[in-house]
Amino acid sequence: MKVGNKTTKWGILGCGKIAHKFAEDLLTIPNAKLEAVASRQLQKAKEFADIYTANKHYGNYSDLSKDPDIDVVYIATPHVFHYDNTLMCLNNRKAVLCEKPFAMNTSQVQEMIQKAKENRVFLMEALWTYFLPHYQYVLKLITSKELGAIKSLRADFGFSSTFDPNGRIFNKKLGGGSLLDVGIYPLFAVLSILGYPENIEAKADIGKTGVDETCTIELNYKNGASASLFSAITQKTNTEAIIELENGRIVINSRFHEPSSVTTYQNGTSKLHEFDVSTNGYNFEAIHVQEMLFQNREESTIMNFDKSLQLITLLDTVREKIGLHY
Repeated sequence: MKVGNKTTKWGILGCGKIAHKFAEDLLTIPNAKLEAVASRQLQKAKEFADIYTANKHYGNYSDLSKDPDIDVVYIATPHVFHYDNTLMCLNNRKAVLCEKPFAMNTSQVQEMIQKAKENRVFLMEALWTYFLPHYQYVLKLITSKELGAIKSLRADFGFSSTFDPNGRIFNKKLGGGSLLDVGIYPLFAVLSILGYPENIEAKADIGKTGVDETCTIELNYKNGASASLFSAITQKTNTEAIIELENGRIVINSRFHEPSSVTTYQNGTSKLHEFDVSTNGYNFEAIHVQEMLFQNREESTIMNFDKSLQLITLLDTVREKIGLHY
C-alpha cells in the first residue's frame, strides 16, 4: 500500500513460530514496515525486533495496541487469546489481521465482527491459503467448468507431534487438538470449493488431555457432491487435497495449505503446474490487507466476514458432534 510515500506500519502481537515467518515475509513487501512487536516477555520481544528491524518492542500486548504509529496489527497468539487480543486492538482503532481460527466459537467471532463494524476498523481472519497463487489457480480452474462439476473432495492434514500435556498442541486450556490447529485447513478448502454442506458427520479420537488427536469428517451436499476430511496431531499424512470432477481430477500436492504445486488429470494425461513462490507465502495475504487499507475498506473482498462465520459455524458443529468442549 502506498499513498504518496506512506508506508503501512505493522505491529505483530505474539512472537512465536508463525510470527517469525510472517515478519520474514513482511521484509519482502514494498511499502511495508514492521513498526513494533509485543510479547509477554520483554527480552523475547527485543530479540524479535532486532531480527526484523522493528522500531519498537513491548513486554505486553496492551502497549502495542495503543501505539499511535501502527496502522495494522497481526495477531499471532494461541487460539484462546484471539478474541481478547482482537477486541483490544479494535477498541484502540487498530486494523487487525488475526490468525486462524478467528476465535474459539461462533459467538466470539460475531462479537469481533460487530466491534469492527461499530468502530469502522478493518478486520480479517488470516487464512493465508486463500491468497496463495496455486490455490487461486485451482479456484479459477473449478469456476471455469473446464473439468465439469465437482463430484468429491478429499483433504487431510496430519502431523506427528511429541506429546506434551502443557504444550499448545495438546493443552485443552490453549485450544489444543487437531481440529482447530490443522483440521481447519481441510474445512476451509471444502467451504471455499464446495460451500456449506447439507449434512455433517464427524468422529474423533479424544486423547488423555481431552483434545481430539485425530478427527474424521464426512460432508454431503444437495447436488450429490461429498467430502472426506481428516486431521491429526499424532500421525503424519500426505496433507494434500484431491478434487474429483466430471471430466478430470485436480490434486493440490503435499502441504496443500502452503505454497505448493497442482497436478491436473484430463483425458488420460497429467500436467504439473508449478508456481514461483520464493517466500513463506504470508506476503500474499499481507499485500491484500494493505490493498484493503489503501481502499479504505473495513472488510476483505476475499476472506470476508460471511466466510469466517461459515467456517467457525462448521467448526462448532464438528466439535459438538465429536464431544469436544472448551
